[in-house]
Amino acid sequence: MMTELHSQGRSIEDIEACLRKMPIDSQIIEAIKSAKSLGCDLKIVSDANQFFIEKILEQHKLLDCFSEIYTNPISVDENGKLQILPYHGAASPPHNCNLCPSNLCKGLVMDHIRASSPNDQITRRFIYLGDGGGDFCPTLKLRECDCVMPRTNYPLWKRISDNSSLIKAEVMEWSNAEELQRILMQLVSTTTKEDS
Repeated sequence: MMTELHSQGRSIEDIEACLRKMPIDSQIIEAIKSAKSLGCDLKIVSDANQFFIEKILEQHKLLDCFSEIYTNPISVDENGKLQILPYHGAASPPHNCNLCPSNLCKGLVMDHIRASSPNDQITRRFIYLGDGGGDFCPTLKLRECDCVMPRTNYPLWKRISDNSSLIKAEVMEWSNAEELQRILMQLVSTTTKEDS
């Protein structure tokens, strides 16, 4: 896609201008900021790319809300063409996960996040929001104390519905920004009270 845009004379600045117009519902913005202010360590695991995610988050003043972003990196070649590289690049061994695309196994990322979490006395509760089919693999890595929030009638929700016996985590579905905000704030509030 980036090659096609470049061949049509579109620059990185053109792509960035388009990304600046990408809306994020105000309730989702509020939910992100509230979760961060309540002490949640927010991370993004996405099959998109670093450039798109960072530009959209910067536009909505949300980039600082996230401690880490796990996604496909980018580079710019000598002609100014944006190139999207695989998260699991040529230097990495293939991940061998049949649930994920070759460029990114979100389940491996989830394993890395869990392994790099502080080993203190508090059990870390993961709340995983997703809607794509690639979110099923990390959902399988969640424990009974965790929660997955699939978007209703999207691929992750369908895979969870079809394979509910494989899911250990609590499932809290949502269909719009208002529900996402309400459910997430309820989960965060409950979790922060339990930690106190």
